[in-house]
This record gives sequence, structure tokens and C-alpha cells, in this order.
Amino acid sequence: MTDKTLIDGAANPDSLGPDAMRWTPEPEQPAVSAADVFGEVIHGYSRASALADGVLVAVGDDIAREAGIGVPVALTAAAWADCVAWTDEDNRQTYQDESGRLWDVLWMTRYAIRRSGGGRSCTVELHRVPRDGQSHESERTWLLATCGPGDEMEPVITISLPDED
Repeated sequence: MTDKTLIDGAANPDSLGPDAMRWTPEPEQPAVSAADVFGEVIHGYSRASALADGVLVAVGDDIAREAGIGVPVALTAAAWADCVAWTDEDNRQTYQDESGRLWDVLWMTRYAIRRSGGGRSCTVELHRVPRDGQSHESERTWLLATCGPGDEMEPVITISLPDED
């Protein structure tokens, strides 16, 4: 085996000057849990609880898959009320139905995710007829699609209004 020159003719790392940088691995540290840093959990609110309470509205897996989204999807109650909800009484304005409005939300969400180039969340631009009892024309609005862990750490998508936490 031949000696190779490291720096300025030095063949041995110990012959480097005292100001030369050397890397020394740090000793292993014990794992730190979230409870070690923040303390015990005072209150937890699971996705299942939010669905049961009506804070989130689940989208059927079949329609989500049909729209090209392969993970569970839910909308916040506010996003559902603004962009999906539609009753027979709302048809006085213009004829629509919830399934068509939901399809539009899911399709545009899929489109926004594909265009986003990755990341944890993306903005979804959507045109929808507002439920104001008078409008006949669609108006532009925005939603926020966020991918995060579900209760079992599985990937899930939550669609919300941009100003919701």
C-alpha cells in the first residue's frame, strides 16, 4: 500500500498542523421523547374524535380513489359548509348537488397536489357557487390541503379553509 498525500505533502494525518480540523464522533445520546421535552400530554384530540364530533367530515374512500387520491381524506366542517354543502333549498339559486361539489373539491385538490411538486401542504384554487340564496355564478375561493399523520401515523389529507388552524 502506498502513502497518499493528504494536505501539502503530509502523508500522515497526525503530521497536520494544530489548527487542522478533525472530526471526532460524538458519543451516543439517549433518545429523548416528546414527554421529556414538553412534559406529559394534558389533552389529546385525535382525528377519530374530530370526525365523531363533526369537526371533520370524512370523504368516502371510493370517491377519493376515483378522483385519484389514495389516502383517507376529510374536510373541516367550515370547508365542507363553504364548498360542498348544498340542499334542495339552495337549488333556488342554481341547480347543483353535494356529490358534484365534492367531486370538484377532490379533483381540484388532486390537481393542486400534482402541481405543487411535493411538500406537506398546498393551496387549492376552486370556483364554486356560494350558498347565499342569490348567486348564479361561481366565485373563486381557496382551500388548503395538508398531508399529515392520522391516528395510526398513516398518511391522511385534511382540506380546510386557508385561515383555519
